[in-house]
Amino acid sequence: MPLVGKVAVVTGAAQGIGRSIAQAFAGAGARVVVADVQEEKGRAVAGEVGGLFVRTDVSDARSVENLFADVHRTCGRVDVLVNNAGIAGFGSMFAEDAEERWHRVLGVNLTGAFLCARQAASLMKATGGGAIINISSTRAFQSEPDSEAYGASKAGLLGLNHALAVSLGRYGIRVNAICPGWIETEDYDQLRPEDHAQHPAGRVGRPEDIARAALFLADPDQSGFLTGQHIVIDGGMTVKMIYLE
Repeated sequence: MPLVGKVAVVTGAAQGIGRSIAQAFAGAGARVVVADVQEEKGRAVAGEVGGLFVRTDVSDARSVENLFADVHRTCGRVDVLVNNAGIAGFGSMFAEDAEERWHRVLGVNLTGAFLCARQAASLMKATGGGAIINISSTRAFQSEPDSEAYGASKAGLLGLNHALAVSLGRYGIRVNAICPGWIETEDYDQLRPEDHAQHPAGRVGRPEDIARAALFLADPDQSGFLTGQHIVIDGGMTVKMIYLE
């Protein structure tokens, strides 16, 4: 129970990877705060983990301020922040809504992480430190067509990650990132053999694969000398060369 007595805020925790992280942290003894725009699903997850739900739009500074004010009032501290909230927003750069989509994706995926980190760090400083974990993506390094906003936001998150690590290290705050590859968050049984075969590890990833890494990064006894780094968890997919016949 490495997180007993700790308070962990997980954004985008109403489903998928965020939900799995919330469950893992609760299982490790943390009091978990579920922050999400999806109220019904968010409250359900908070109920599952015995935590607190706060409806939050991470792209809105006032909403983020209210989140951490609620956490401080209710829990008195923040020890771990997981910046997991994110949207895809794929679409052509030539579409009429391209600029609007660009700002929305970067607002949630990148600006949201900065806003949450700033508020969390203010509370962490008062208690001697903590851990911030940014959920980036292997799309920070490679792309498909029509993914400019998403790729830029996830690559930018890695730059923010090491900058925060340097700025906040003096306060005992460690900052690291996880770059998931293909993580199936819906019906795993519907995946095809060729989907699994793309991965040197022999399978597509599951949310629990990311949750275990987040738990490692949150535990100062396990990762206390690790900051400013990113961990790629993709079953080896990004290191595999692919030749088209």
